[in-house]
Amino acid sequence: MSALFEPFKLKDVSLRNRIAVPPMCQYMANDGVINDWHHVHYAQIARGGAGVVIVEATAVSPEGRITPGCTGIWNDEQAQAFVPTVKAIKAAGSVPGIQIAHAGRKASANRPWEGDDHLPEGDPRGWQTIAPSAIPFGANLPKVPKAMTLDDIARVREDFVAAAKRALDAGFEWLELHFAHGYLGQSFFSEHSNQRDDAYGGSLENRSRFLLETLAAVRKVWPEHLPLTARFGVIEYDGRDEQTLAESIELAKNFKREGLDMLSVSVGFSTPTAQIPWAPAFLAPIAQKVRRATGLPVSSAWGIGTPELAERSVASEQLDLVMVGRAHLANPHWPYFAAQQLNVERAAWTLPAPYAHWLERYKA
Repeated sequence: MSALFEPFKLKDVSLRNRIAVPPMCQYMANDGVINDWHHVHYAQIARGGAGVVIVEATAVSPEGRITPGCTGIWNDEQAQAFVPTVKAIKAAGSVPGIQIAHAGRKASANRPWEGDDHLPEGDPRGWQTIAPSAIPFGANLPKVPKAMTLDDIARVREDFVAAAKRALDAGFEWLELHFAHGYLGQSFFSEHSNQRDDAYGGSLENRSRFLLETLAAVRKVWPEHLPLTARFGVIEYDGRDEQTLAESIELAKNFKREGLDMLSVSVGFSTPTAQIPWAPAFLAPIAQKVRRATGLPVSSAWGIGTPELAERSVASEQLDLVMVGRAHLANPHWPYFAAQQLNVERAAWTLPAPYAHWLERYKA
């Protein structure tokens, strides 16, 4: 039996396999509201057979968007626009998930194909960015953010809570907090971006405070029977990897104590000078370290695009779920392809009957 096609249960939610579609920004929303582009995209991927489909980084406030084209869930109109897409994901047999996020100092940017840099000063589409400290990311993102006040911190925390409530009302059954990739949560944790001298900066305990407080606040409004997860950059590849990983594991233990159900292990992306050793599944061994040290189920992405590599990552107990991103963009039926490559019996995976019949005819 293929390990990749074993069912997986987290809280009261059951996945038909260990294949997850990670959040991948589409940059196609209007004022944060999703449209037909998103509906077709997510419904098609869900029909391909993944166990869980996690909707792209969705901003908890207007200034939390990466670009003006990013999705949002800071008002009811945005939340209700997700309802048909959530229903389509469920109808295809996948679990509907969403990642809620705040981009912090990396916000107010052009879409990738329009430059992937900060919108210029004076551009009416742009806005003031915020961060723990008034330190720009640098490189293509030079805008200096406003250092957050204690009131700002409290407001954003409540924005995450309100977003979680709306996500639940829209029918999502899997919630991921975006604490990675140099965005707001990660930037509180990282010494590259946090030079505060109050209760939210300095020591590991203080740099962890915003993340833990936000998690605890969301945990109070997100039902206990549904998975609450987070994506977090446990390593930066900045020359201080052992220290950062040790601190990240300590934070992950505290995540678990505050009610986190799973951690998606990623890179911090807090500095443009990081020397990331890009390679297939390069984070899987690191995720396994986190898994063993914390007891948390883990997932990860980055370079897991072949069925054999995905299978090995699960079978070797490096990952509980495999986040397959770019391969799903290239082939929305990737789970079907993986089942073929791994010689998985039809009974071990499912697609809606009409769709499966069409694929079988195509195969023939």
